Amino acid sequence: MKSSKFSFLLSAVVGLFLAVSALAQNQTFKDVNAGYIFDLPETAWKMTAKPSALSPNVEYVYNDRRDGHLEVRKLPLKSGELLSELIRGEEEKLQFLKGYVAGKEEPFSGNLKGTIFNYEYVSSGRNMSGRFYFLKADASNVYVLRFTAERDKLRAIRNQTDSIARTFETKKAK
Repeated sequence: MKSSKFSFLLSAVVGLFLAVSALAQNQTFKDVNAGYIFDLPETAWKMTAKPSALSPNVEYVYNDRRDGHLEVRKLPLKSGELLSELIRGEEEKLQFLKGYVAGKEEPFSGNLKGTIFNYEYVSSGRNMSGRFYFLKADASNVYVLRFTAERDKLRAIRNQTDSIARTFETKKAK
């Protein structure tokens, strides 16, 4: 009887430790120079470009740039322009990548709604993928979360890219 109580207590302590460890891994991106916030699901995401007064853009890498790279950009949406037209404009820039192949578009919903655009290309002899989340902030602004990595590695962290995009939101005006 004593050993089963001890086992239960030990299991409860280990479970509590794992739960606290899992919660501690999330970190929130916030910066006075950026008009947005989002959560990073793992500490493996490291900031490589910090927002400034001149550029509100931020960049992160997941372990190594080939394992995952994130760029956040704000794009203007012209009056009457559809999100699909903005995506086509961005896609035109990608068509010059070696081995470029457009993928499918998917609707996306998190704190902001939008569209995901997928594509593949070749860089330094490696099969690469891109997954861009076009998130509509308001009638005149779209944020683009540009994830790129080696094809298999981007596929492996897709749950994290989706999580980051789901938690992405604009800062509320005070």
